[in-house]
Amino acid sequence: MTIRVLVVDDQPMYRVGLAAILGAEADITVVGEAGDGEEAVARNRFLHPDVVLMDVRMPKMNGIDATRRLTRPAGAANVPRVIMLTTFDIDEYVYAALEAGASGFLLKDADAQQLTSAVHVVANGDSLLAPRVTRRLIENFVASKPAGLKSTTVFNSLTDREREVFLLIATGRSNAEIGKELFMAEQTAKSHVSRILTKLQLRDRIHAVMLAYDTGLVTPGSSA
Repeated sequence: MTIRVLVVDDQPMYRVGLAAILGAEADITVVGEAGDGEEAVARNRFLHPDVVLMDVRMPKMNGIDATRRLTRPAGAANVPRVIMLTTFDIDEYVYAALEAGASGFLLKDADAQQLTSAVHVVANGDSLLAPRVTRRLIENFVASKPAGLKSTTVFNSLTDREREVFLLIATGRSNAEIGKELFMAEQTAKSHVSRILTKLQLRDRIHAVMLAYDTGLVTPGSSA
C-alpha cells in the first residue's frame, strides 16, 4: 500500500528536500505541500494524506493549531496521522502538539533513513517515540498541567486482561515487555494493545499514555 504524505513547512527549500527524500521511496507518494497551517488544513480536505509532516512554527496558523484541526474534525472519515517537525527534542511545543493529536515528532536535522522510517512507523499506526521516551515526555507534560482529572469510567469497556495491558502501556512497556510480564506471546500482546486503542478511541500508544495520566491511573514518578 502506498503511503500518501503532505509536507507542511514555511521554508520552500526544506519542503523540497523532504519531498525529494520521501519521493524516492517506492511505497511513499508526496501528494502535496503547504507553506502554513491554514493551507495544510485546506489541502488535507482534497488530498487525503495518510501522514502529514507538520512544522511547528509557521505564519497564519501554526502547526499545533493545524494539527488540532486535522486530527479532530467533526464527522471526518479520513483523519491523517501527524508527525511534528521540530528543532528541539523536548519543549513546550512538543507537549502541546501531542495534546493536539500528533502521533509523534521528528527533529529537523534527522537523516533520510530516520525520516522515511518515521513515516512508515506512524502510517502503520504506531507512535513515533520509543515507549520509554514517551513516558518521560508525557510525565514532564502532565506535571506542568493544571490540576483536574478525567473520569476513570472511560475504562469500563475494557476487560480485566485489557486493563492489565493498558496499565503496562501507560508505564512505558513495549509489546515484547508486556508479553513477558503477562506470560503471553508478543503477537498476543500486540492484539490486546490494538483492541484497547480501538475501544478507547485512541490514535496510538502516546495518547494511551496521556489518557492514563489524565485519569490519574498513572502519576509522575510511577515505576516503569
